[in-house]
Amino acid sequence: MTNSISDLLRSAADQAVPIVRGITDDHLADPTPCAEYDVRQLTDHLMQVVINFQALAAKQHPDFGVEPHFVEEGGDWRARFAAETAALVSAWAAPGAEEGSSGKMGLPARTVGKMVLGDLTVHAWDLARATGQEFTPDAVVVAEVWPAIAELAPKAREGGVFAEPVTVGTEVSDFDRVLALTGRDPQWRAS
Repeated sequence: MTNSISDLLRSAADQAVPIVRGITDDHLADPTPCAEYDVRQLTDHLMQVVINFQALAAKQHPDFGVEPHFVEEGGDWRARFAAETAALVSAWAAPGAEEGSSGKMGLPARTVGKMVLGDLTVHAWDLARATGQEFTPDAVVVAEVWPAIAELAPKAREGGVFAEPVTVGTEVSDFDRVLALTGRDPQWRAS
């Protein structure tokens, strides 16, 4: 049985929302496993992804060209993230969201849905690691993300979205393999 993108996103959001709620204002300038982002920038990026993939579910054109600034110290961005992830789940539950193609690249809509599923899951791990929180992704989500990331990794690397893969041993989890494929060291910890 194939899991719907909306059900998978609901599970990923259930894991990601508590991580974002656990980010304190004094974490915002801390480094993350994504060397080009600190916690504030990565949270802004993830919020932008969540919002833009709502548009992609509706076969509309997203706007990734604007630098995001959702996170403000003392603001209610944590509650907004929860609301936007709920809207993302609803957008992908809409009739036709998983059908046809979506986005300028003309990718199958289900592939696009798995892209945001991967972002939500991997960036939740990034933010958890950066802020000293525990994160264990849903095994069903990882089972969907792993082959999608493996398929998309060469193009993502070519486009500068993923770094070069990190070598990991044979006795690691599928999620560690996902992280390694995206150029992350699964052992990364905040110093």
